Amino acid sequence: MLAESMAALAAAGGAAVVQAATTDAWTELRDRVARWLGRGDGERERVQLERLDRSAAELVAAGGSEQEQALQARVWRTRIEDLLEGLDDDVERERAATELRALLEDTPDARGVSAGTGAVAAGRDVSVKAEGGSIAAAVLHGGAHIGPPPVPDPSQG
Repeated sequence: MLAESMAALAAAGGAAVVQAATTDAWTELRDRVARWLGRGDGERERVQLERLDRSAAELVAAGGSEQEQALQARVWRTRIEDLLEGLDDDVERERAATELRALLEDTPDARGVSAGTGAVAAGRDVSVKAEGGSIAAAVLHGGAHIGPPPVPDPSQG
């Protein structure tokens, strides 16, 4: 059984795979994750590349459904956990964890983009819309296009 910090790291790795799979960051992250999982074995790396490509294709085919995203995140979390658990000793496990942390911190989508609980952060375009009396808010870094507000229904006053 992995320590809680290692399990959290594996979950972050699974989430990173899913988040990058349909973005411009995919090729770089895919190659780095496959290399990390391959641990210097070219054949294992090739197998991981095929698995990563299959996962990306399934995410695209599912049209970004939350269910498929959750499934793929679990799949990759489990693969990462299995690798970490299978390492011979704590020193090797910690070395692999350090490498994975560095990999995740240096992904193109992670550089300069962060969000806390209940927040959304993006390094690309985002549309923010409020309907039915909701409130929407955003912090913008860069340009913004603001359209006219919708005309209220006369029954709403």
